[in-house]
Amino acid sequence: MSLAELRTLIARHAGRPTAAVDWLRLSAQDRPTPPQAGIADPVVALVAQGSKRLVLGDRVYDYGAGRYLVVPLGLPVTGQVTHASSERPMLGAGIALRPAAVASLLLETGSGRGGRGAAPGLTVCDAPVELIDAFVRMIRLLETPADAPVLAPMIEREILWRLVNGPQGALVRQIGLADSRVTQIGHALRWIRDHYTEALRVEDLARMSGMSLSPFHRHFRALTTMTPIQYQKQIRLQEARLLLMSSTEDVSAIGFAVGYDSASQFSREYRRHFGLPPGQDAVRLRAERPDTAPQFM
Repeated sequence: MSLAELRTLIARHAGRPTAAVDWLRLSAQDRPTPPQAGIADPVVALVAQGSKRLVLGDRVYDYGAGRYLVVPLGLPVTGQVTHASSERPMLGAGIALRPAAVASLLLETGSGRGGRGAAPGLTVCDAPVELIDAFVRMIRLLETPADAPVLAPMIEREILWRLVNGPQGALVRQIGLADSRVTQIGHALRWIRDHYTEALRVEDLARMSGMSLSPFHRHFRALTTMTPIQYQKQIRLQEARLLLMSSTEDVSAIGFAVGYDSASQFSREYRRHFGLPPGQDAVRLRAERPDTAPQFM
């Protein structure tokens, strides 16, 4: 019954403001969507109906009704709805994973011991009925917004507790620990995202993350499936694509704007990543003007 009610609530509220619970995101799609690239912020994503796919590097995560996935960091991913129809739309819910909320839970419950170890990878898990029920009660608050300021933090805490004690508990715990591998690598990811046009020195990233070079490389790849240079390249290409949609500058100028020194290298890497040369892709993107956000949750 919890999953059936979850479907009903998502269908009712998807596309409407969720300001009463501002860390809640709801999604409904009545047809499959093409792959869309972007940055997935920390989130637990639960599917109530239909199915979705998230690609991180060379790893593919497919998850359908009653399954969830945790994204611990701002990762460059490609997301899409794989199964949906007007009769049975894809229905999903996501809760932003706030480090402060995770840290508070760990501090008060003593659940953070042993969280500094090797960074675990992403996995898709079956959602227990208790987790689904907590999502149901969180979405119900959209119908009684006066209750949300008091009850939403309590339900968020319950959801985090279910996650911490579930199959992805090690990953969720690391989100809230200041000295965990997830948090340490997160410092490097934020620096790259804020300075993606600049030259990158891996030694400096390791130092700001509080690690020596070899462990930094190992943990960075474990969490992101790529090297720091590859991560920076993904950020540059995604920023270039946004500029191509909205700017009248020529392709070479946009390549230089996102940090490339060579127009030919920019065009070559763009085509390899997105399947079309930047000029052709820009024409297609401007014609389509997608009105839906990338499906990362």
